[in-house]
Amino acid sequence: MTRPASALTHLDSIDPFTGEIIASVALTPIDAIPRLIFQAREAQRGWGALTHGQRADVLRSAAVRLKEEAVALGTLASREMGKPLAEAIGEANYCSEGLLADLDEIVAALADIEREDKQVASIMRHAPLGVCAVITPWNFPILMAHQSVLPALVAGNSVLLKASEETMLVAREYSKILNEFLPAGVLTPVFGDGQQGRALVLGDVNLIVFTGSRETGKRILADAGVGLKRVILELGGKDPLLVLDDADIELAAAFAVRNSFRNAGQVCVSTERIYVDARIREEFLQKMREKTAALCQGDPSAKAVNVGPMVHARQKAKVVAQIDAAIAAGATVIAGGEPREGNFISPTILADVDHSMEIMREETFGPVACVQAFSSIDEAVRLANDSPFGLGAAVFGRDVARAAEVAARIEAGMVGINQGCGGADGCPWVGVKESGYGFHSGPEGHRQFAQVRVISRRKEIAQ
Repeated sequence: MTRPASALTHLDSIDPFTGEIIASVALTPIDAIPRLIFQAREAQRGWGALTHGQRADVLRSAAVRLKEEAVALGTLASREMGKPLAEAIGEANYCSEGLLADLDEIVAALADIEREDKQVASIMRHAPLGVCAVITPWNFPILMAHQSVLPALVAGNSVLLKASEETMLVAREYSKILNEFLPAGVLTPVFGDGQQGRALVLGDVNLIVFTGSRETGKRILADAGVGLKRVILELGGKDPLLVLDDADIELAAAFAVRNSFRNAGQVCVSTERIYVDARIREEFLQKMREKTAALCQGDPSAKAVNVGPMVHARQKAKVVAQIDAAIAAGATVIAGGEPREGNFISPTILADVDHSMEIMREETFGPVACVQAFSSIDEAVRLANDSPFGLGAAVFGRDVARAAEVAARIEAGMVGINQGCGGADGCPWVGVKESGYGFHSGPEGHRQFAQVRVISRRKEIAQ
């Protein structure tokens, strides 16, 4: 359905399962954004004068409140974008339970670094950049905001948070919790669609942090380049999974189904392209078919449901068009393949696909897994790398040393061996090629929210 507006000054938040309006949110007027940026810059002066540790201490106070509100926040996220309730509450709990450790990691990452030689002693200091515009997506509405807002604030920046128009209520409640403890003007939510987002990008901000589509990221980069503004972009993915001839087929199929259909496939590192050794193709497809049949799709608030609806009709239509075009071009439907009533698409497995099909080239962001056979590892690597995207990837094989050699040849920022692409604690979330421009998380990611300043002095020369 088309998103209705209650009035020119408001947008409705719509439940993608029922189609009901949850609440109406007042849009931030475009002409008010320069004033909000100015207020954020004024607030940043005092906030930036504190130490990293002092700023983190302010945010530590929010840990208890985030934990208290985790169920309510997760429930709201489930209603706004259709994620199964248990997963949405888990997302909120993950943020609240990890808050204290995250703050410790950020403070440590931003600590002064000393360097010296025979003549000069230097301190590398991580200073605030100024005003940060954080523009976040709807698929992980709590986590994506949290992972950008926290390091931006600890680094001493003020933040204007513009969440997706699909999940404005979550952004409003998350901001409200943090603002119980932050000085006025340090964190300001901005409500609206792409117009409000572009006004922020064009405004007098110092850093733009965006998570979303490759196309929007390119426009942001072009607009930001005029003012040489710092930019951190986490963009789309078309993640490959390579299933080698010696893979544990049960394990590989379980991962493929889980990672292709989690959150209805609306995950930046969803497995969208699966390349399987031709010798095990049939057995692998059978295992995938069995595990897909065991999934429960429906009301995201129901306990047994693990696949909810698409976020809205527009996203559903895009995915259906890709499926239909692939079938028309010769793809074979192994499971699903048909749209259902409302915003649902049955979890779909397509075989006999190739790179001439759009569904193997462009991000799908829906519950579809495409399986293509390969005859050699060189062919598998070539196919995996035949994409402008390079976010995550996975390789499954019992010979871990061989799988690691294959993983090292894949052009992706994160590659998992017999697991998903996420790294150990402290690793960044990073993409290559057109999937990322800068990165976040981990000590290296946290430092991108700050400006390095080198302060040096001549050393005393002993007489």
